Amino acid sequence: MITKDILTAYDTFLEGRGLHLDAIIVGGTALNLLGYISRQTRDVDIIAPELSEALKLASEDFAKTIPTLWSNWLNNGPSSLVDILPTGWETRLQDSYIGTALQLKTLGRSDLLKTKLFAYCDRGTDLSDCLAMKPTPEELDDALTWVVLQDANPLWPEHVRASFDVLTQQLKG
Repeated sequence: MITKDILTAYDTFLEGRGLHLDAIIVGGTALNLLGYISRQTRDVDIIAPELSEALKLASEDFAKTIPTLWSNWLNNGPSSLVDILPTGWETRLQDSYIGTALQLKTLGRSDLLKTKLFAYCDRGTDLSDCLAMKPTPEELDDALTWVVLQDANPLWPEHVRASFDVLTQQLKG
């Protein structure tokens, strides 16, 4: 599980190598750091910047020191989100971890919620994260328009609306 303790140890590790990482993260680790969830996460999803070879090597070497870490625990898997995020997302970033050599920001609540709702509709595995964020009806209305635009499949809008209906019913309890 990626915890603040692991990030603090990685911060020290990076400092010892003379490296610095200032990154924007999304996903479960971001939600954990912001206090929305407390579930296990196995990686840190970075959308920007693209990890340098030195940082990739450092993260792989660090993973060897902690048996529970995957070798690619620090990755740019969701970096394509940068191309589709709502306009102005860069102005809404928030700090999620500040160390000496490691500084992580995440998307503002509205943008982070949209990425989680998109993942929920796309993969069907992020419902619990969406529920944990406790979106308001206004936030869901705002997000619906954006999520519907993220796939050209003609069945996508209907699927998104049905997924949002399931989420809304579960939020009502």
